[in-house]
Amino acid sequence: MTEIIRIQHTPEAAAVVGAIIAESFHELEVSTWIVRPDEDRRRVLPPYFALFTEHAFAHGEVYVTADMSAAAVWLDNQTPPLPDVPDLEARLTAFAGSHAQRFALLGEEMDKRHPHDPHCYLAFLAVLPNRQSQGLGGRLLAEHHGRLDEAGTAAYLEASNARSREFYLRHGYADLGEPLILPDGPPMFPMWRPPAS
Repeated sequence: MTEIIRIQHTPEAAAVVGAIIAESFHELEVSTWIVRPDEDRRRVLPPYFALFTEHAFAHGEVYVTADMSAAAVWLDNQTPPLPDVPDLEARLTAFAGSHAQRFALLGEEMDKRHPHDPHCYLAFLAVLPNRQSQGLGGRLLAEHHGRLDEAGTAAYLEASNARSREFYLRHGYADLGEPLILPDGPPMFPMWRPPAS
């Protein structure tokens, strides 16, 4: 059974985790809504996810499986509001070009629904396609949920589709209001998990 590791920031770590998330999320409807051309998506998604992983090293926690087949990126939002990614707009434009507008729109829509109560935010839970349905996502969740429960801290996320929503329902999350519908795009599902007693 592959080990779950909480990793620390190194110059390479954010890029490696960003690549795991990008490959795992490449075919999601949300990803294709942001960046439609396949080739552009392969170029743009890894640095995007690396950017937020780097932010999580400073303001949260990052877990991976020892074989680097799955990752979870958490941001600490127990004393809201969470700090913004430094120079996000300029950095996004530098590697995403015209696609930066869709990333910005996604961020705006998600911010509208983000709860203000203290919590930890699961920004990304990603498992490489050839390792899915093997329990890795659940093990990554359990690793951090245990810490949250000990601290009495809630968790929040946006499930990217109905399948992932069902997965999170099985792990103690519940819908938080109506689905978030992206303009001319797919739904996302805000979800909340209270700490277990």
